[in-house]
Amino acid sequence: MQAEGRTALRVRRWRTLFSVAWAIWIIDLATKIWAVNNLSFRSNINVIGDFFQLTLVRNPGAAFSFASGATVFLTVFSLIVMTVILYYSPQITSRGWAVVLGLVLGGILGNVVDRIFREPGVLRGHVIDWMQLPNWPVFNIADSAIVVAAVLAMILTARNIPPITKVGSQP
Repeated sequence: MQAEGRTALRVRRWRTLFSVAWAIWIIDLATKIWAVNNLSFRSNINVIGDFFQLTLVRNPGAAFSFASGATVFLTVFSLIVMTVILYYSPQITSRGWAVVLGLVLGGILGNVVDRIFREPGVLRGHVIDWMQLPNWPVFNIADSAIVVAAVLAMILTARNIPPITKVGSQP
């Protein structure tokens, strides 16, 4: 009976992780398609004055266009992080960490799909960024998900909630 309960909890955490990742990836993809179709031939669109604008940018690097010459490295690193998340996903201890890892997985997937399938070529594609705040780089839904995940991870860590179970222990 206890084993069935633990298995059901693991399945729920796994389902949460992958549902969040899928939702982020789909929303990110849909908004990038919208941005390319609607912002490609327009200058900045003020949504909330100068505070929030829509600005299409094709970013070859990471945040702040950092490492713009290392797109292949960023893609490979993203794939490694995705693999690690998938490997450890059965050991997640809480729904909160499932959400955190789902946000990270969805965010990475959103940007790595751009790096693989967008111009200028496979593993070198530019990420579509389209939201802009003052004194901040242009970003997208995937980037936002990763930032939210970082904040949630800090909160869970501050509350002393471990992300995964230790080998041989039970949740």
